[in-house]
Amino acid sequence: MFDPTIYENIKVVLEGEIYDLDLGQKIIVIDRNDLIDLARMSRTFQIQFKIVGSEQEKSAKIQLKANTEDLSKEILEWEDESKPGCEIKIEFSISISNPKVDCEKIEMTINQIWEGRPEITQTITYDFKKEDKPLYYDHIQLNFGRKIDEDNIEDIHELVNYTYMTLQEL
Repeated sequence: MFDPTIYENIKVVLEGEIYDLDLGQKIIVIDRNDLIDLARMSRTFQIQFKIVGSEQEKSAKIQLKANTEDLSKEILEWEDESKPGCEIKIEFSISISNPKVDCEKIEMTINQIWEGRPEITQTITYDFKKEDKPLYYDHIQLNFGRKIDEDNIEDIHELVNYTYMTLQEL
């Protein structure tokens, strides 16, 4: 009988949490990708959503990834000092008007909600054709710097709620 991997078990829970918010009409799922990279033999699940009724251009994306090493350790039941698991990343995309001021506020908001846990990276881009009134885009990435496994399944609900709260506050 087929035994689901850590990646598959976490993906099912993550997907369920997101679609519960979607069915509750709090968010709208705008993109979903379930990828298998045959060159690297890795798996990635991405789901992107936005707040229902939000007029501002902003969205959140949660990514779950398992690489070759972790998948093979688990499937082949290799005993090793490192446990197999998955990486989870959260990304936010938002339009801003003043990068110096807005990025500082965004970082403070995220640190307050997430209690300073994830590493925050902000990347700014803009459309140079709109020189008269430039609109900047802030791509925010939260990186937790560790792997998760089935022991962290209970945390998925909280992770999705923190992501939802952060998107509301941005």
